Amino acid sequence: MVEIIVFLFSALLTLLMRHFALKKKLLDIPNERSSHTVPTPRGGGLAIVISFYGALLYFYMINSIDPALFYALLAALPIVIVSLIDDAVSLSAKTRLAVQFVSACLALFALKEHLVLDFYFFRVDGYLLAPLFLLAIIWLTNLYNFLDGIDGYAASQAIFVSLGAYLFFNSELLLILAAAVLGFLIFNWQKASIFMGDVGSAFLGFVFAVFTIYFSNESGSIWIWLVLLGVFWFDATLTLYRRYRNKESLSKPHKKHAYQRIVQAGFSHQKTVVLAMSINLIGLLLILITYNTIFIPLFSVLYIVLLYFIVLYIDRKKAFDTKVLNAH
Repeated sequence: MVEIIVFLFSALLTLLMRHFALKKKLLDIPNERSSHTVPTPRGGGLAIVISFYGALLYFYMINSIDPALFYALLAALPIVIVSLIDDAVSLSAKTRLAVQFVSACLALFALKEHLVLDFYFFRVDGYLLAPLFLLAIIWLTNLYNFLDGIDGYAASQAIFVSLGAYLFFNSELLLILAAAVLGFLIFNWQKASIFMGDVGSAFLGFVFAVFTIYFSNESGSIWIWLVLLGVFWFDATLTLYRRYRNKESLSKPHKKHAYQRIVQAGFSHQKTVVLAMSINLIGLLLILITYNTIFIPLFSVLYIVLLYFIVLYIDRKKAFDTKVLNAH
């Protein structure tokens, strides 16, 4: 019942956000980096944030959530605020990173009893993992923003990850998150009438990082999250490495992620999203079959290898060149 309320509330808020953005001319103007061609309202991700936090507060009030998880998820608020400002008036990367660093530190403090990496055969734990988790939170927060570039992509991925994670960790909050994102997605599917904006994409990346750490005590959990988030983290990380190898300025805008290049090769936004979700389902099937067995590390690695070969296929469709785009 809560999920239905969250879904309806998110959909209503998205409509209101679209009306507000149009009235205040908070529009995403197409540029050389864009995958859209007409000015489109942005900031719709705020509907996801408000809907999810509303349910989160309700769960806290009825004592149905671990306080550590509650406060860790609440640590995204500074990112939400700075992202809202950034959606309205562009902020420097240093400012955004500084706020992300603060939020990540707050989340790690709340999750100090969950600093574990479980590889199934062995586990590593302790405060020495804190710097690694700090980098992971910041990277996932940013990469989710990088991958929010075509209609329905980031939202569909969020729903998939939430539902997939629910199968393993059985947390109703994951269903709540999926419901909140679905309310937004119905207006973000091609052709999108509103965009998520940094306020939504950065929030989702941060929240998934928090869930990853919170459930890190589960056997082989690292492999589950690597697969569920695989399409996003692999594309973002490989693209970053390739651009670094090509001696490109990493701060310059570009359209070199695999999902962007396959759109350039002729795939529609809708077809690209369906392809990505199909790849996701292959990964989910592999870890469902091998969950709690000695094979989960092997099949997870094989899935990551599969992702690499898919990128090589996209390379043949649209080459990864060294051209750097101007900001405007």
